[in-house]
Amino acid sequence: MRKITLVRHHPKYIQQMSELTYKTAVQYALGLPDIATGWKGTENFIHTVIEEEQQGKQISRVILNEDHVLIGVITLKDIKGDMAHVGTWLGEPYWGQGYNELAKLALFKEAFTERGFTLIFAGAKLSNIRSRKAQEKLPYMTFDVGDQYPQELAVIEKITGEACVLHAIKKENFLSYLKTQSLQ
Repeated sequence: MRKITLVRHHPKYIQQMSELTYKTAVQYALGLPDIATGWKGTENFIHTVIEEEQQGKQISRVILNEDHVLIGVITLKDIKGDMAHVGTWLGEPYWGQGYNELAKLALFKEAFTERGFTLIFAGAKLSNIRSRKAQEKLPYMTFDVGDQYPQELAVIEKITGEACVLHAIKKENFLSYLKTQSLQ
């Protein structure tokens, strides 16, 4: 059975994180230049994440699998009060194994039950079929909310430079889903 643990970022993860992103499909999907995925770029990323978390700008966790191997990162970013955007990436060897959903369950549970969030946006480039398919598997997702939140859609489209889709995870839907899962 698949299992994940979410841990805080630490410089000890530089090598593993760099190996999962440098010259890989992950690097392409994230739109990262080579310099950002090398040792120094990854080190800078980790230090920025730690600093921004201390400032309350984001909540980011390293995803470890059942063997305590770094397999990706999940982040709540662009925090505005009780709302944020989620971003997740997994190393290519870990795609399609259920880790993405497990990481989201763990982070959303913390966000909604311990940190007071009420709404989390999940955007994806229209060209990123893999991300869109992964989002479609989440039963607690509210789809196509770009018309309701045009400013949030505009932000992610400006950042990515591409047309995007915007979905949302609402606290009440997520907690209702958790309740049904605990009854099974």
